Amino acid sequence: MRHRIIVLGAGYAGVFAAGALARRLHPDDVEITAVNAEPDFVERMRLHQLAAGLDPRRHELAELFADTGVRLRLAHVTAMDAERRTVSVTDDEGTDQLGYDTLVYSLGSTVADHGVPGVDEHAFHVAEGHAARRLRRRLDELGETGEVLVVGGNLTAIEVATEIAESRPGLGITLATSGELGGWLSEKARRHLLRAFERLHITVHEHTTVDQVSATGAVAANGTVLSSDATVWAAGFSVHPIAAAGGLTVEDDGRITVDRMMRSVSHPDVYAAGDSVHAVDRNGRPLPMSCASAGFTARQATAAIIGDLTGRSITKVPLGYFGNCLSLGQKDGIFQVVDGDAQAKSWSVRGRGAARFKNAVLKGVMVTSSNPTNGLPARRHRLAADAGSARAADHRRHVGSP
Repeated sequence: MRHRIIVLGAGYAGVFAAGALARRLHPDDVEITAVNAEPDFVERMRLHQLAAGLDPRRHELAELFADTGVRLRLAHVTAMDAERRTVSVTDDEGTDQLGYDTLVYSLGSTVADHGVPGVDEHAFHVAEGHAARRLRRRLDELGETGEVLVVGGNLTAIEVATEIAESRPGLGITLATSGELGGWLSEKARRHLLRAFERLHITVHEHTTVDQVSATGAVAANGTVLSSDATVWAAGFSVHPIAAAGGLTVEDDGRITVDRMMRSVSHPDVYAAGDSVHAVDRNGRPLPMSCASAGFTARQATAAIIGDLTGRSITKVPLGYFGNCLSLGQKDGIFQVVDGDAQAKSWSVRGRGAARFKNAVLKGVMVTSSNPTNGLPARRHRLAADAGSARAADHRRHVGSP
């Protein structure tokens, strides 16, 4: 019987992991299944463009996995049982249970409502493909008149506000943030950001915490009423509760607790990557939820799985976070370099150069995700007879178990 590997989620981390494992492990020894709710690979870093009305290139998962041997299962993951090694999925035909020997958990994250009343009922977001399309339909309904409120001051909030403002100049755009807009940027980068907001006529409410969202806008903690025909909630991300409910050890924020190899500390047959994992970088800080972190953690999880199953040495992938890359519409942007403590350095790239850099990064991510061996011939390794014992021994060394 072949070793069953299931990859949950086919985002940046999941697509790379599934493809790399298929190209590195012998097909006679393994059966790899990728489970994803949508048939397309969702370029999450382009969802603000999709919502604003642009049409990023479509990437079908079936095409990305063609000739790799990866089986694609289009279904929603509803539960997992780490003790029984099963995953529950639901599609149009009903509910099914999938058994695994090795699991790659890369379900990513979704929008965090922070318990604010009305967010679920009335707000839009761009954390998932269907949500971005829903916002796009609402903006189409508004046409050239209407008010859009963006709640949040992070990268996503800034990109959503500027992209909509540039693509739909007839709409009035307001951004409300609990802090100082771009306060985490260097001085020159923040000045550039503020000039972009002025150029795009975006109204900013700083130090404004939204306490409630309604069908007609939002109410701030200081009593300010912010009228809106479409409120976009971009105040952070949270992970799905499936990992915790399934028996895995997680952190306070729900992210899976792992060792340096991305193995679950409670269930070493489960590896985590992407936004779902609590991975600690070289300076002892957890990596932020980001595309860059998805790349590092997916590479480490993949290397660990191959090593654990074949008995080969495991490459230690460097973990770190090096900068914030954000677009300000199609022809403007900022790349802010950060230090080891994720604090902004004085150096940044601004303007068209930053926009071109981010676009190159996005294209590079797609090339890597669809071809994890970077064009090199696949070297498919056979599984070792004692692979499970080797994995358990290495796991005990990392977590200090007897």
